Amino acid sequence: MKVLMINGSLRLNGNTAIALFELEKVFEAEGIGTEAIQIGNKAIQGCIACGQYSEIDKCVFDDAANEIAPKFEVCDGLVVGSPVYYASANATPVAFLPRLFYSTPFDKTMKAGAAVAVARRGGLSATFDGLNKFFTISGMPVASSQYRNSVHGLGAGEASQDAEGLQTMRTLARNMTFLMRSIALGKKKYSLPEREKFQRTNFIR
Repeated sequence: MKVLMINGSLRLNGNTAIALFELEKVFEAEGIGTEAIQIGNKAIQGCIACGQYSEIDKCVFDDAANEIAPKFEVCDGLVVGSPVYYASANATPVAFLPRLFYSTPFDKTMKAGAAVAVARRGGLSATFDGLNKFFTISGMPVASSQYRNSVHGLGAGEASQDAEGLQTMRTLARNMTFLMRSIALGKKKYSLPEREKFQRTNFIR
């Protein structure tokens, strides 16, 4: 099993990295492979809703979204971490995630998902909620913890002082491991749930 971890922070080895590394240690102890990729310091184009992915089998903008898409397809779980800017995720994951999800038509049903938000003080719940929406629209069960998946810290390394936040990360990793293993057993015994043909109902006709 493998978890893909996306770091939306601009800062290398910053507080978001500390939070994600706490998960990584537990995953490693549980025998779960991980790959951490930092996107927050990359120039990533936002989605322009061109729909070209259906013709060329990838996003029309050839950047980190296309590079990471194959890794997303084969992973068992996806963790997205971001610092909080103006009560929202950093602009880079906000640009990256719609393209990653929209341009990858493969079935994401029952891939586990988890969001992690890091802030000095406020805006964590709004950021956490915004990131989770990518999972819930894609049939991906969301891994939870003992509290919302958040860690506090402003200056470099301050997240390491948030004992409860780091414990929340460790609990999240254990719960996500259990979730992925349970899903794997369920798929083997029962297969994936039946999917109905999608019925699109527009409000304006």
